Amino acid sequence: MLQRIFLDHPATVNESFFQHMRFALSFAGLLLAAGGAALVHALIPCLFEKTAGNIIRQLYHRIENRH
Repeated sequence: MLQRIFLDHPATVNESFFQHMRFALSFAGLLLAAGGAALVHALIPCLFEKTAGNIIRQLYHRIENRH
C-alpha cells in the first residue's frame, strides 16, 4: 500500500519520491506566485501585466519537456 501511495506515480516519470516532491513543490510555488501576481494585477492593472501568463507558459514547458 505504501508503495502505491508514495512511489508508483513518481516512478512513472522516472523520479524518486524526493525528486518528485522537489518538482511538485517548485511547481506549487510558481503557481502561488502566478496567483499572487494575478491578484495584484486585478487590483492595480498596470502592475504584473504579463507575469502570471509568463509563469503559466514556463510551467507548461516544464511539464511538456519532462523526461
